Order: sequence, then C-alpha cells, then structure tokens
Amino acid sequence: VVKVFNAIFAPDLTQDARPHGAPERRALPVAADDATAKAQVMTLLDQLGFDAVDAGGLDESWRFERAKPAYCVPLNQAGLKAALAAAERTVELPPVERHPPRA
Repeated sequence: VVKVFNAIFAPDLTQDARPHGAPERRALPVAADDATAKAQVMTLLDQLGFDAVDAGGLDESWRFERAKPAYCVPLNQAGLKAALAAAERTVELPPVERHPPRA
C-alpha cells in the first residue's frame, strides 16, 4: 500500500505536470511502509511530471491529509518538506481552494 495523489486536486494532475528538471515542478508526498513499492511510485511520479518527497511510513501520512499544510497546495520539494514538517496532528487549517489555472 502506497499513499499518493490525495494531496493534489484531480485537474491539477495534468495542469501541473512538468518535465524532469523544470524550474516550477510540483512535488507530491509519498508514504508507504514498503521501500520497494515507495520507490516504484516515486519513479512513476517522475514519469508523470512531478517530483516526489518521501513522507515516511503510512503512520506519518496524516501529515498530508485534509486541513494540513501540505494538502493540495502546489509546492516544490523544499516547500513540501517544510509543509510536512510543520504539520501538527491537532491543528487544522482552513479549507484549501483549488489554485487558478496557469496561463
């Protein structure tokens, strides 16, 4: 079991994808207890146009659920790592609205 794709709105999967190395490439969190499965999904994300951030095991996946700093916010790798670290279990943030389409 690998937790991925719950921290991005569905339309953003095609809108935010960028080639490997692109300066505005979005990162997505990946959580799993199986290192091999996690690595496979991280490779898939790269192929789909996203950087991956290892968010730990499934027990840490709460860090990118609804009302947490990393939930559905378009961030690069550094920003996503900071958002995951800033998450607090008992603190909920206001709902996230989908960002406007890029021109």
